[in-house]
Amino acid sequence: MTPPPPSSSGSSSSSPRDDDAARLHAPFRPLRGPRVARVLGVAAVVLFSVLAATVVGQTAWDRVGFVVVGLAVMAFAEMQARVVAVPDEHGLFVRNLVHRRRLEWAEVVGVSFGGGRPWVQLDLSDGDTLAVMGVQRADGERGVAEADRLATLVALHTR
Repeated sequence: MTPPPPSSSGSSSSSPRDDDAARLHAPFRPLRGPRVARVLGVAAVVLFSVLAATVVGQTAWDRVGFVVVGLAVMAFAEMQARVVAVPDEHGLFVRNLVHRRRLEWAEVVGVSFGGGRPWVQLDLSDGDTLAVMGVQRADGERGVAEADRLATLVALHTR
């Protein structure tokens, strides 16, 4: 059996504590949502391109319009596919469908995933809430585990 290659940081091994911290602070990304969004985006471009090529009685502008609509649907789907929440030692960066927000850990007072919500909701110290679309109920048990991991991070950093 051959030994594992040295890590890129120059040390021959990392401590289990470092590995646990790295896993705990890994980005939150949904699994199913991006796949579905990208498939639908490509399907929209194909469908609208076929319509542009086959519908009779169109002007050139009509054909361009069909393709532009397909590309707009694909761009929207790609925005949905890129949702993420990235934690670090200082806080959480949340990129949702349209909005992006950087939070300090002290701003987050609670994490909820109940009530049939499609994604995690953060309760903020100013009384507002923020959806975290990077953790989605559509991912089933993995989504629940990711919500628990986010709640663990909040508890860890707000002691």
